[in-house]
Amino acid sequence: MASIEPSALNVESAVRQRYGEAARAREEALCCPTNYDPRFLEVIPEEVLVKDYGCGDPSVHARRGDRVLDLGSGAGKIAFILSQVVGREGRVTGVDFHDDMLELSRSHQRTVGERLGWHNVEFRKGRIQDLALDLDRIEAYLQQRPVRSTADLEALREEEERLRREQPLVPDGSVDLVVSNCVLNLVRSEDKAAMFGEIFRVLDRGGRVAIADIVSDEDVPDRLQHDPELWSGCISGAFREDAFLHAFEAAGFHGVALASWAEQPFAVVEGIEFRSVTVTAHKGKQGPCYEHNQAVVYRGPYRRVLDDDGHAYPRGTRVAVCAKTFHLLRSGPYAADFVFVEPRAVVPADSTAPFDCARTAPRHPRETKGMEYQVTATGTACGSSGTDCC
Repeated sequence: MASIEPSALNVESAVRQRYGEAARAREEALCCPTNYDPRFLEVIPEEVLVKDYGCGDPSVHARRGDRVLDLGSGAGKIAFILSQVVGREGRVTGVDFHDDMLELSRSHQRTVGERLGWHNVEFRKGRIQDLALDLDRIEAYLQQRPVRSTADLEALREEEERLRREQPLVPDGSVDLVVSNCVLNLVRSEDKAAMFGEIFRVLDRGGRVAIADIVSDEDVPDRLQHDPELWSGCISGAFREDAFLHAFEAAGFHGVALASWAEQPFAVVEGIEFRSVTVTAHKGKQGPCYEHNQAVVYRGPYRRVLDDDGHAYPRGTRVAVCAKTFHLLRSGPYAADFVFVEPRAVVPADSTAPFDCARTAPRHPRETKGMEYQVTATGTACGSSGTDCC
């Protein structure tokens, strides 16, 4: 018998059915053992804790005041933990398309808020591969205008486009941190590129992601990808571990890193190991390059490293960088790895020249100090404490 390609209908139907059942009764097969900070669990109702399904704790990457988007928020456990991490100044939005899970998380939303003393969590209905379309609004539209003809179908599509444009579920650049806990693998393969594009779109410049998911150490064969039970069980749709990181890079992220990698696999199927990982990445490397006479020095320990734009940094060498790259390295995940050398004279913004970021070259110290710099000084402090060296 010829194999059948997994369609949007049978993949989403299998996922919806399984997680609908898991919202009513706990299913152990959907869980990876994960340790959460017990302080954050005290205010969360037992029903949410019991019916939570995931493979990591991306909440540890949140900061106070963050605007956080939780993809596939399920019963709401991670969202309620994040509510406490970001504090009353922050905001948490959970997105899910399973009605049973949304009903569960929304039913406890007020209780958790009252226990905390602030209400900064909401749950919205949508697909994580289309974060612009508000499915609650679509359902309200369909209540008034059911689809009974091709004309009705065309009107529905026009309404979807209007909502994406005028009332997006998650607007562009509105989020500081996107998290997810074992959900990206549930999206069918042909929608995964759009999903990464949506994650990138909703993040503000300088925003981050922290994604816990299941990956495989080998490609998943077609016959396993066509098994609805394995797909809904976080197996069939798993990324190959290296391809998972490459997907973030292809979407435009930088500083992509494995924040955690489980030594023991979550499952082994036909010799293929499936394990939990957490990936972090950052948005903000796009934009023009201008010369500000700045340099960076890679501290080591490696002899030479490359960044996501192909710039090479030999250990201990002053490397010329543009102002954008200088700021990116200084403020991002690389800050501890470099020494940052500012020019003696600030280059006025209206007199900066374009910088060729397609090349890597050493920066002569005179470019930073100034060609006319002729100072002679002795007895200056040579230690960070300002004490005499001799």
